[in-house]
Amino acid sequence: MQGSVPQPMNGAEFKEKRIAAEKIVSRLAERGHTALFAGGYVRDKLLGHAGSADIDIATSATPDEVMALFSSTIPVGAKFGVVIVVYSGIPFEVATFRADLGIGDGRHPESIAFADAREDALRRDFTINGMFYDPLTDRVIDYVSGEADLRLKIVRAIGDPKLRFREDYLRLLRAIRFAARFDFSIDSATLEAVIADAPGIAGVSAERIFSELDRMLRQPHPDRAFRLLLESGLLHHTLPEVDDLVGVEQPPEFHPEGDVFEHTIKALGLLDRADAPAPSAILAWSVLLHDIGKKATMRRLDRIRFNNHDQVGADLSGLVLRRLRAPNELIDGVAACIGNHMNFMNVTAMRLSTLKKLLSRPTIADELELHRIDCLASHGNIDNFYFVKDRLAAFAQEVIKPAPLLRGADLLGLGYRPGPKMGEILREVYDLQLDETIRTRDEAVEYVKSRWPIE
Repeated sequence: MQGSVPQPMNGAEFKEKRIAAEKIVSRLAERGHTALFAGGYVRDKLLGHAGSADIDIATSATPDEVMALFSSTIPVGAKFGVVIVVYSGIPFEVATFRADLGIGDGRHPESIAFADAREDALRRDFTINGMFYDPLTDRVIDYVSGEADLRLKIVRAIGDPKLRFREDYLRLLRAIRFAARFDFSIDSATLEAVIADAPGIAGVSAERIFSELDRMLRQPHPDRAFRLLLESGLLHHTLPEVDDLVGVEQPPEFHPEGDVFEHTIKALGLLDRADAPAPSAILAWSVLLHDIGKKATMRRLDRIRFNNHDQVGADLSGLVLRRLRAPNELIDGVAACIGNHMNFMNVTAMRLSTLKKLLSRPTIADELELHRIDCLASHGNIDNFYFVKDRLAAFAQEVIKPAPLLRGADLLGLGYRPGPKMGEILREVYDLQLDETIRTRDEAVEYVKSRWPIE
């Protein structure tokens, strides 16, 4: 799925990848080239959790020299010095050391010049991402004081932060994402530049913005990420519908946590669970957007009410995610979760057929977790969460969504004519089947004949 969050590899997978990457470095070194691991791998290794970032390789070899050395290569960005080398079936990005010349399209420089490792480090985004590692000598090579900033827990732009952001305004969001993910602070000069340049994010493609926001939501500390987005002004320029939730009051008897934005932030914090894998994209975006319908539906009656905010929110979520060029599967799943999230308050009073329809929804797992988070971020009562969990455990799938006892062909065989009435009959009979009032085909036929006599 677009914007998917890299997951840490297991030990065997990471060992295999590391060995393959070392062999690429060794072959380049044997031919007289410098070759080093670069970027996120080095940062994560020093933080003690290598395996969550790709292993990228930076080298003094030119793209032509790299392609001549390896049998399986893909020149995906050769004009910018980047070649994909496939080794032992694993793809690695191998990039020639370069200096970027001029500011081009907001993502790529006007041109490049091949350079040495130091110049290559100086054109990267943040100090914590600008280090190299030599796997052959087990040595970190740091031209930008990245190790010191890791110890200080600071996200700091390399060189002039305003220049770094002008080169690629997506770095504004990346500064927020790294600060939140690692629970680091942002260097004051870097943060000032983020705030000043926040409007520049409008020039970045929707797909790239979606990918960064998706990573923020599904990596550690999404609540901190979105508070930083608000404080920096980036939320207004990327997700104005979420920014608009600030100051939207809620009834304190149900929402002691505060306004709708504070509720959303608290809910995002509950996504981050050490005992669980990263949340699905559907769940993460549903938690972020589940109450965006509240501003439009807020009414002061006997108390503050948000009638129909679930359906309004479902429609708005589709508009937001389509604007961000999100995958259709995500758009549909989020709309389903948000549109259904208020139904859980009624589960203990539902007809059995209605409850089974709820339990058979394809997004039920994400919907149920959204309900749990929504409750814990407000009044704290999750009795209905446990009720639904118990029902899911008690019912087999064939009980929740059994094959219909009667179909259209059966009604035609009984002498009924095609038309809207046939759909009405089938729906009512299926509801009674789900209620376990009708249990056999013969009982279904008898019920139809008595309820809808053929004229």
